[in-house]
Amino acid sequence: MMFDSLEGWHWVAAGLVISALEILIPGNILLWLGISGITTGIVKWVIPGMGLEIQLIIFAVLSVASIVITLTWFRRRPIESDQPDLNLRGQQLVGRVLTLDEPMANGMGRARVGDTTWRVAGEDFNKGTQVKVVDVRGTTLIIEKA
Repeated sequence: MMFDSLEGWHWVAAGLVISALEILIPGNILLWLGISGITTGIVKWVIPGMGLEIQLIIFAVLSVASIVITLTWFRRRPIESDQPDLNLRGQQLVGRVLTLDEPMANGMGRARVGDTTWRVAGEDFNKGTQVKVVDVRGTTLIIEKA
């Protein structure tokens, strides 16, 4: 069988390729799979007579353990940002005063923010009314009279 002759360098090469894929597919998972492959290759060099089954068990155990440890680590120590709403454009608008582009009908309307028109929800107001954004639900800004 083809895999019966896996050597340490096969594991190291595969580990390096998998680790490099982390650059293309970020997620902090492939890095640990790559490191597990490299470690399995090193163990294979130290114990050259090791069978394929043991190699696969070592790789699997190291992979699962390193991923579980990493996920636990990041859950306990979330990455904090000085701009937590950076990619949440709607949240950035909370507190901002806008002018309605059209009259509100049945609690729905539109307001312009820069070069974009946002859907707004709240009480019915006339066109040109100044409103304040108080919340965001999906892509709809929740407003009240300013």
